Amino acid sequence: MLALLAESNTGWVVGYVIGIVVVLVVVALVVPILLLARSIGGQAQRINTGLSAAVTNTAALAELHTTIESAEVIAAGLTRGRTKLGG
Repeated sequence: MLALLAESNTGWVVGYVIGIVVVLVVVALVVPILLLARSIGGQAQRINTGLSAAVTNTAALAELHTTIESAEVIAAGLTRGRTKLGG
């Protein structure tokens, strides 16, 4: 009877050991992934901050076309003035 009891417990012990090993392997694989994801999240935050600053710093470039048009009108007026003055 004692041998039967010991034999039936062996299966449970082996099952528990296998289960614990599987859980440890999964944890060993998931923890580095989570740490890497956290690092990527921090870098993404810094990138987003930099891009927001770039948008603010380059907003004036949207008016560059208007500035070019104004400069062309001024240059054309100066050319007309020079022509009228004989230069």
